Amino acid sequence: MALQPSLRPTIIAGAHDAPHTLDIFLDYVCPFSAKLSLAIDSILKPLVDAGGLYYGKVKVIMRLQVQPWHATSTYTHEAGLAVVHAAPEKFWTFSLALFKQQAEFFDGPSSNMTPLQIREKLASIAAQVITEEQVAMFKDLLKLKPTPNGGVGVTDDLKYTIKFARQNGVHVSPTVLWDGLIANQISSSWGEKEWSEFLAKNVVV
Repeated sequence: MALQPSLRPTIIAGAHDAPHTLDIFLDYVCPFSAKLSLAIDSILKPLVDAGGLYYGKVKVIMRLQVQPWHATSTYTHEAGLAVVHAAPEKFWTFSLALFKQQAEFFDGPSSNMTPLQIREKLASIAAQVITEEQVAMFKDLLKLKPTPNGGVGVTDDLKYTIKFARQNGVHVSPTVLWDGLIANQISSSWGEKEWSEFLAKNVVV
């Protein structure tokens, strides 16, 4: 499906011009999304990246899925978008690191934190995978604009991701689209067998 040029780093696996597309909508604060992220990294990426059976045939896009019933979801996705701009080659690495530490951003643990404290914690996770210079840019992108309700440096990209999900009827995470259509059979519990069978059946190039 279409992808705003500024978000090309969210193509996390496969050749960018591959004809088949898996759009995978994930929320950084969703346990099922975290579970699926592990399958993407250990199963899907080896199949569709260079040297894989489906390289040049399938690409995987991580679609950021803000779920407002998770109080910190917006902040975590702003952080993902900040990495897209500050260190695009590290977007997936950062995403995996954030998924591994997602419990720190659950409602209970974050209930007494201010937005600034949440962003500082997110910056500390970013610092695990990107350079000091990139962390400085990351923090700058998450600074509030001087206008009272202007958002931060990645607010326009955040709006795009939310509008994209809404217009395509995506309400929860994880949701997976295959070539633009929701594939309800795909589950966060899928292992190598299920993914291999799905691709064998559906890849036609």
